[in-house]
Amino acid sequence: MSAVELGALAADIAREAGELAKRRRGEGVSLAATKSTLADIVTEADREVEQLIRERLRTERPGDGFLGEETGAERGSTGLTWVVDPIDGTVNYAYGIGAYSVSIAVVEGEPDPEQWDGVAAAVSAPALGELFTAARGEGAWLDGIRLRVTDETPAGALLGTGFGYDPATHDGDLAMVRRVMTMARDLRRMGSAAIDLSYVAAGRLDGFFERGLNPWDFAAGAILVREAGGVVSRLELDTARPMLVAGGAAVHDRLRSIVAGAGTGA
Repeated sequence: MSAVELGALAADIAREAGELAKRRRGEGVSLAATKSTLADIVTEADREVEQLIRERLRTERPGDGFLGEETGAERGSTGLTWVVDPIDGTVNYAYGIGAYSVSIAVVEGEPDPEQWDGVAAAVSAPALGELFTAARGEGAWLDGIRLRVTDETPAGALLGTGFGYDPATHDGDLAMVRRVMTMARDLRRMGSAAIDLSYVAAGRLDGFFERGLNPWDFAAGAILVREAGGVVSRLELDTARPMLVAGGAAVHDRLRSIVAGAGTGA
């Protein structure tokens, strides 16, 4: 399959998975477990949606690898790996806030963000009625419109971010916000990194930064941003909570400079 064909498959699966998530939300959410902390929840829908995605891929791409938030990693034989967050923004989902998404990326190379090469991506936000897609060399798209990151921010940058659920990290996150506000017009905190990065690709946000993201949180969104002409980088890779920075080149570089100057924080 070409990158375009893989992107079409990712989009089709993300659309179906998003509709399942939306349908289950309408039927009522059942909490299945907790993740890293009591505030970081897993729903039964997370597991069901990821199972749907895995079953589709077993049928369509049986030799590919898989890396999912709920069911872990499985190496394949083709050199391609699907990186999946079945519901990014689970707390939003549980509370009935529409800013949640299904995030699907296909990458080439080792299943490590610092080594893989993004091939295609889809981020479905079913409650918002939007499906963001991208394929290597073909750009990022929404409803037939090609996306482009922001080039200039004369009034200051509108930035997105997120915080970890561990209370021990909050002081460090808030200290970082204070530093970053020196370049910001304002700040948005959606609760879904995949949506945040999709919005950067669409020019709805000028930039994004967050510490402690997992590969499935940003794999698809990073492909969208890069295909929309932006830059994505990760800092402090030798720490427990690396920092991800994304935006158009100018915003990315300034944001990266501020973040790097702040050190690792909590």
